Amino acid sequence: MATATVQPITDGSVTKHEARSTAHGYLQSRLAAKDTTSDTGFTIPVIDLTPSFSESLEDRKSVAAQIREACTTSGFFYVTHHGIPSSILQSILQQAERFFKLPLASKQDLHIKTSKYGYGWEPSEYTSLAGDLESKEGFNFGYEEGLDKSGGDGKYRNLDGSDDKANIWPKEEELPGFYEHVGEYYGAVLNLSRHMFRLFALSLDLPEDHFDAMVTHPGGIARLLYYPPPKHPQLTVSESVQEKEHIGLGAHSDYECFTLLLSSTTPGLEILRPSGHWHIATHIADAFIVNVADFMMRWTNGVYKSTVHRVVNRSRRIRYSVPFFFSVNYEQVIETLPTCLDEGEKPRYPPIGAGEYILERLNATTKDGAGFYGNAEVFEREGMS
Repeated sequence: MATATVQPITDGSVTKHEARSTAHGYLQSRLAAKDTTSDTGFTIPVIDLTPSFSESLEDRKSVAAQIREACTTSGFFYVTHHGIPSSILQSILQQAERFFKLPLASKQDLHIKTSKYGYGWEPSEYTSLAGDLESKEGFNFGYEEGLDKSGGDGKYRNLDGSDDKANIWPKEEELPGFYEHVGEYYGAVLNLSRHMFRLFALSLDLPEDHFDAMVTHPGGIARLLYYPPPKHPQLTVSESVQEKEHIGLGAHSDYECFTLLLSSTTPGLEILRPSGHWHIATHIADAFIVNVADFMMRWTNGVYKSTVHRVVNRSRRIRYSVPFFFSVNYEQVIETLPTCLDEGEKPRYPPIGAGEYILERLNATTKDGAGFYGNAEVFEREGMS
């Protein structure tokens, strides 16, 4: 079994404590904040990506400037005219519907408890982002070279440093064409994410290709998610959702660099405003909603905001969504970007490996907190912590 060769940069216990405690502290501080003055003009901007594909650097910078504005305020924005055909977007939502209609026995064969990487079918009771009962089902999968339209560079390794095949797929005879359609979507959104990272670079006053070498075999975890309608629909925003059945995903911030979210027309995503009130995200056909995640916030020393959000299905309809959590190559060591430090300012966060950070955040979501790997010793053995 091949393993990564990156040398440990932190003690495993320190990494575990820092990765989890920092994230927990940030979440609690955001949930406790009640800054009503900052809600004025709160918006989730819609950014047309058309100019970002222009040969003109100035056109691309104009889009990057809009991204910077969104990332330093709400932390969320929509992107339209992103280059992925509507047919591919609708297809992946159809695949989600097909998957969750599989017999229970077929899904049990794909249970994530059989995967040390957290891939496969995820029933509601097995994981929780916020420590509460969550009403959802998921199907999780990650990067593999067969899904990468670039062909990859042959260097991808799993979170534990191994190069074995981690994804768990339904049998072709049980779900014909599923892998093909999911792969088509994954490859398209992977390409878009690499394009977005070039825009993020420009938005941070960095060379446009600054991140290119860091995303040649990136961490890219995707999920198909199913949110059933509650027995008692609650069609308006309530500051405290009393019925547990409404909570699809509890209040949380994402782990990676940024997320691209596609969803069905059923609303559900709610974004925490500075006042502590929840903003229901409007559905825009064929658009992705993008949000800054915790790793990008660390990387930018807090300049870009990782905003707390949740999913609440208040309607009478099923909601399907497909988030794509984009990171960098797992062996990449992340240190504060120089353009995000004022003269004399010190980084708020210590250097950390991309893979070890994601692993500890994932581990914290399982029932006992021990995670898919049990503990951090796997990372230390494989030379990735």
